[in-house]
Amino acid sequence: MAAEREHEDATRRTRLANERTYLAWWRTGLAALAVGLAAGKIAPSLTGGANWPYVVVGIGYALLGIAFIAYGLRRLRAVDAALGRGEYAGPTDWTLIVLTCLGVALGAFTVALVIYQS
Repeated sequence: MAAEREHEDATRRTRLANERTYLAWWRTGLAALAVGLAAGKIAPSLTGGANWPYVVVGIGYALLGIAFIAYGLRRLRAVDAALGRGEYAGPTDWTLIVLTCLGVALGAFTVALVIYQS
């Protein structure tokens, strides 16, 4: 009886952690959307230079934010389904590689833009 209750508690805690992780994906996505708005709309008016590089960076960050939010839902559902089966659902290498490459490319482009506009 105690072992069963302990198992149920562990499953409940894992589901709650999964929910918190989903909300973290949302926060990250919203932060990326905010950076996209700042880069695409606010930064060009402050620099006085060409607008298009900032718009490109802004769109990139906005798309990354959308990807974070969408992936968060996908992970929430995958982990929840795996818990129901008593399994583990790790992130796919492909997804991690794509998100990392997008982040690195946007970061490098942002650094280049800052250096170029200085």
